[in-house]
Amino acid sequence: MLRSVCFVFTLLFLLTGSIQAATFTGRITAISPDHSQITVESRISKDQKTFSVDPRTFKISIQKKPGKVDQLSVGDLITVFTTDSGEPLRIYMNSSPSGTPSSEPAGNKSSDATNTSSQVGQQDWSQFLGSDRTNRSNCTGLLKTWPAEGLKLLWTARDLGEGYSSVSVVNGKVFTMGTRADQEAIFAIDLASGRELWAVRQGSIFREGQGNGPRSTPTYDNGHLYTLGAAGDLSCTTENGQLIWTKNILQDFEAKNIIWGISESPLIDGDHLICTPGGLGATMVCLNKKTGNVVWIAPIPQDPQAGYASPVIANLNGRKQYINFCHSGLFGVDAQTGRPLWGDNSASNDTANCSSAIVMGNTVFYASGYGTGGSLLSFEGNNGNKQLVYKTEKMKNHHGGMVEWNGYIYGANDSILTCLNAKTGSITWQDRLEGKGKGAITLADGQLYFRSELGPMYLIEANPDEFMLNGQFEQPERSGKNAWARPVVADGKLFLRDQSILLCYQLTP
Repeated sequence: MLRSVCFVFTLLFLLTGSIQAATFTGRITAISPDHSQITVESRISKDQKTFSVDPRTFKISIQKKPGKVDQLSVGDLITVFTTDSGEPLRIYMNSSPSGTPSSEPAGNKSSDATNTSSQVGQQDWSQFLGSDRTNRSNCTGLLKTWPAEGLKLLWTARDLGEGYSSVSVVNGKVFTMGTRADQEAIFAIDLASGRELWAVRQGSIFREGQGNGPRSTPTYDNGHLYTLGAAGDLSCTTENGQLIWTKNILQDFEAKNIIWGISESPLIDGDHLICTPGGLGATMVCLNKKTGNVVWIAPIPQDPQAGYASPVIANLNGRKQYINFCHSGLFGVDAQTGRPLWGDNSASNDTANCSSAIVMGNTVFYASGYGTGGSLLSFEGNNGNKQLVYKTEKMKNHHGGMVEWNGYIYGANDSILTCLNAKTGSITWQDRLEGKGKGAITLADGQLYFRSELGPMYLIEANPDEFMLNGQFEQPERSGKNAWARPVVADGKLFLRDQSILLCYQLTP
């Protein structure tokens, strides 16, 4: 006991030069651009304190070795030793939030992340719309009906700030985006407990009357996260939260932000990162995912601005291409060169095109709201040129997305949940869900998971012959905002993001 006490006093003396110092332990929530001020939130009281330091001379210990102020990041857990009057004497950090020494340069860590987490599991959900962007989960053995009292809530993660980001779930971690300390941030959450593992800065906060903060979902690939903020800040970090590179796609490609903020989730395909800045001569761009350098730039005629949808991969008539929904319509470009191949505006509106296209063999279905509806395009025959198969007004899908299963498309037609025959466009059933039928959808284990934008969560059988409701519940702690973040089913669990909180429910018996 005496030896332990002596060690503590010796450590205090080595760190501060005095045993009269007070301490303040917590996570960094903000760092000034010149690193002269650091704001820390207490782990216990949640109070925040801002400490003024001289980055040229201030002493920091990282992993018991001398460090520098510019090695600290938002989200790091630190202890600040101060005088009795609160003046900082020294900062001590045992490790980064992930357990990786922060004193190692960020650029040296990518190989470690790759070696430890190169595979995406069968029940993971590695990006927006799932690992293959079909909006279908691989989870099986899930409850076919829900108890009257609702699902079992496993945990609730808090303090995620504002935003409409959904989640990606990989390697026992849940990744999402939000706001903290007047910045957009990326969060990593422990899948088992809901405990925050780390938080790092993503970029500046986008502010708008419909809601502040990010709209897109982190994309996980080979130990790295690719995130795009609503103000155009694109970043690559390791899954341990270490920044590899960052850039702003609006600034780099001469683009203007769209009214409700950039909402696209980056697409990773091999070494390619695909995104859609909607710039001058740069509607879509392909970047090297490891460096952020340009591989090719795709100019779409008349330089349309970005839409609110995310790109998908298609092989149409033997040609691999990337497809996205921009402000003026749907388009496809050659995956290797970026050469524009075709465009279509039959299901496009002039306000906001939000839902990603659905690829079914050599056909593509897409739809939008604001009174427009959907169209099926075929690329079979006629030398692979685009042909309009049908146009329907019965799938005016606003921003909740759609999902195809066994030849039928399910989604919200304005405020009416609808099942549509994909080949013919005919309606097989519709239901208003008591006036709450506008929302977001995904599919798992033969069931539709539908989240009304007003809050209720529904389980509906993916049966084209009849509407069959198998469960519903009201999410607790509802925010005052519409529930626009997409529901996600992964690892036998249901994830619901609602502004500052993330709820995780058990879906297995």
